[in-house]
Amino acid sequence: MGKVHVLDHPVIKHKITILRDKNTGSNEFRSIVTEIGMILAYEATKDLELEEFEVETPITRTTGYRLAGKKLSVVPILRAGLGMVDGVLEVIPAAKIGHIGMYRNEETLQPVEYYCKLPNDIEKREILVVDPMVATGGSVDDAVTRLKERGCKYIKLLCIIAAPEGIKLLSEKHPDVDIYCAQLDEHLNENGYIVPGLGDAGDRLFGTK
Repeated sequence: MGKVHVLDHPVIKHKITILRDKNTGSNEFRSIVTEIGMILAYEATKDLELEEFEVETPITRTTGYRLAGKKLSVVPILRAGLGMVDGVLEVIPAAKIGHIGMYRNEETLQPVEYYCKLPNDIEKREILVVDPMVATGGSVDDAVTRLKERGCKYIKLLCIIAAPEGIKLLSEKHPDVDIYCAQLDEHLNENGYIVPGLGDAGDRLFGTK
C-alpha cells in the first residue's frame, strides 16, 4: 500500500513561501524548485538497497557502501516537471530520464497526452515521477497509468504542492505508489487551481506569463 509522505521542515516551509510570492522572479523560482526537488529525492530514496565493500581511506581500510538495488529513472511530467529534474539528479546522477508530455484542457480540466519517450529498460527500474503541482491528479494518474502499461512496478511520485483532491484520486487509483509531497494545500478552486497554491508552475519556471 502506497503512503503519502508530507515533509514537515522549517527550511521547506521557508522556501515554499518564497515560491508562493507573486513577486518572486523566474530565476529564483527555478533555483528553489531545484532545491526542493533535491530534498524530496533524498526522502524518496531512503529505502534504496545497499551492499558492503572494502575501501581504503588515507588512514586504513574500512567497510563502505554502494547502491546495489534496481537502477533508477526520473520521469518529469512536461513541462513543469523539468524544473525538478536537476535537483533529483544531484542526488542520483546516474538515473536515466524519461519524459511524458501532458497538458490540461482548460474547459474539461482533463489531461491530454502529447509526448511520451522513456528509456528502453524502464520496466526494470525504480521510477521517480516528478511534477511540482498535483491539483486534480489527472495528469499524474495518466502518467502513472502509461508507465504501468509499460510494465513498471516500482513508482514513486515527488511533488512540491498538492491539493487533497489530487492526493485522494491518486491514493485510490494507485495505492501502490508512494507520494512524497513538500506541502499539502487547502483545496481546489472552481477553475481547478490549488489554493493558496503558487499559480501556474510552468509559466513561473519559464517566464512565459
